[in-house]
Amino acid sequence: MPMDVQFLGRVPYEPTYAAMQAFTAIRSDSTPDVLWMCEHAPVYTQGLAGKKEHILNPGDIPVVATNRGGQVTYHGPGQVVAYPLINLKRAGYFVKEYVYRIEESVIRTLLHFGITGHRVAGAPGIYVRLDDPSGHALLPQRPVKMGSDPVELGSDPAAQRNGSDPNFSGLGKIAALGIKVSRNCSYHGMALNVAMDLEPYSRINPCGYSGLQTVDLSTIGVFASWQEVADVFSQKLAVYLAP
Repeated sequence: MPMDVQFLGRVPYEPTYAAMQAFTAIRSDSTPDVLWMCEHAPVYTQGLAGKKEHILNPGDIPVVATNRGGQVTYHGPGQVVAYPLINLKRAGYFVKEYVYRIEESVIRTLLHFGITGHRVAGAPGIYVRLDDPSGHALLPQRPVKMGSDPVELGSDPAAQRNGSDPNFSGLGKIAALGIKVSRNCSYHGMALNVAMDLEPYSRINPCGYSGLQTVDLSTIGVFASWQEVADVFSQKLAVYLAP
C-alpha cells in the first residue's frame, strides 16, 4: 500500500514527538505507514547519547531531550522535517538500509534543485561542497565497501576504524539524521535546511562536531520555497522507502 503523506505545517516539537511515540506504541502489523512533513518553531533536540558540553549557549531556545540517536541539532522555521513512521520488518529492510534510503532521498531531492549531496563516512547526514555545490567530484572520505566488509569506511580505513573524526573542511551540512526504531518500527527522521536563520547553529556543536559548518539551500544559491522542497522531498521518500 502507498505511504500516507501528511503535511502538518508548522507544529511545536514536543507534541509532535509525543504523537510519534504514541502512534508507534499502538500500531499493529496492519497499520499503514505514514510520512509526516512539517517544520518546527526554534528548538534544540538532544539525542540519547547527547553530551551537554555540545550545547554551548542555547539562550532562549528550548532544549528537549529525546530518545533518537545522535547528538544535539537545531530545528527552526525554513527547515523541512520528515518523519517516516514505517514498519521496517514489513518493508523488508534493516536499519542500515533504511538510513541509506533516507539519505538517498535527500541526495535525489538536492539533485532536483541542481545541488550535489554527499555522504561522509562515519558521520550520518548529507553534506555539500561549499566551493562547488553543484559539482560532481566525489569526496575522498565517502563511504566505501572494503571487500566483503559492509562497514562504511573512508579513504583511510585505519583512521575510520580507530574512530578518528571525519574531516569537514570545505563542507557544509545541509541535512541531519536522527532516528529511533522500536518494535521494528521507525520514528524521528531527517531535517533538510531550505531557508533558515542559521545563527542558532553557532550556539551548539552540530551533531557533536565542533566547528562543523551548517548551510541551507538559500546559502548556496537555491531560492525555493519550503513547500516546493517539501513536495519534492516527500515524493523521493515515498519512492525510496517503498518496500
